[in-house]
This record gives sequence, structure tokens and C-alpha cells, in this order.
Amino acid sequence: MKTFAKVSDEVNREKMDNLEKEFTKAVSEHKDTIYMACYMFSKDSAEVEDLYQEVLINLWKSFPSFEHRSSLKTWIWRVSLNTCISIDRKKSRRGRSMPLELDIDLYNDTDADTKQIKLLHNRISRLGPFDRAIILLWLESMSYEEIGAIVGISAQNVSVRLYRIREQLKAMNNE
Repeated sequence: MKTFAKVSDEVNREKMDNLEKEFTKAVSEHKDTIYMACYMFSKDSAEVEDLYQEVLINLWKSFPSFEHRSSLKTWIWRVSLNTCISIDRKKSRRGRSMPLELDIDLYNDTDADTKQIKLLHNRISRLGPFDRAIILLWLESMSYEEIGAIVGISAQNVSVRLYRIREQLKAMNNE
């Protein structure tokens, strides 16, 4: 005969197994989203990996409390960006460190498209964390409503911010 404690342990273990399966599926389906957010906050591959791990930790911690008030993708974007922004702010407070040199160049091509991508990435990386998040989501072809839901502002505010961000990007020189 099973005791109440044994039955309770079995039920908890089953819930944990189901939660772990759901989490693994969610991360697998949205890993590109997570990497995109992390990549926009660092050019150093090791730092991108660290950011990715931090995002996974934060996703796992908050996964049981996800209430499905938004889509899973919107929620993952929000957690990813908030994690990256938070780490970027902490990094800014303690000063910049020298990134390690990469053994490979992800944009080794010299064609015109690659040069444009490098230029855009360089300019976006000089924006503030919040503006960087907004432009990243816009480049992902998200609607103003989706962007607003992720970053916590109205769709109209997204429109205004995007206009200002685009003007900022245009005004930047090609350093």
C-alpha cells in the first residue's frame, strides 16, 4: 500500500517531467529567437553563449508561472530581451571589457549585402538597449502591437520610437 508521501512524490515527479518536456519543446522551437536577442547585445561569441544560458535560466525559472496571456513566442522575446538588457546595464556599470578575438568571421564575405548587414549591425549595436530591442523586433517583421506587448509600451509609442530610432540610425556616421 502506497503512503500519501509516496503518491505525492510520484505526482510531483510526473508534473516536473511534463514541465521539463514542455520547456524543452518551447526552447527547441524558439531557440533562433533567443539567439537573435542575444546576438544583438554582443559581438563576442562566448558572451552570446553566456547570454543564451542566462536567458534559458530565466525562462526555466519563470516557465511554471507563464499564464498564456500572450503567445509563447511573445513571452520568450520578452524574457530574452529583458535578460539581455539587464545584463547589458550591469556590464555598463562595471565598465566595458575587451572581447576575445573570434577564430572565425561570421561575415567574412565582402559582397555589398554583407557590407550593408555589417553597417546595420554596427549602428544598431550603438543604440541604447531598449531601442535596440525595439528595432530588432521590427526587423523580425513583428506588428507594432506585438512589439508593444513584448517591451511593455503602446503600439502608438512603438510607432513614435521606431521613427526616432530610424532617424538616429540615418544620422550615424559609418565608424
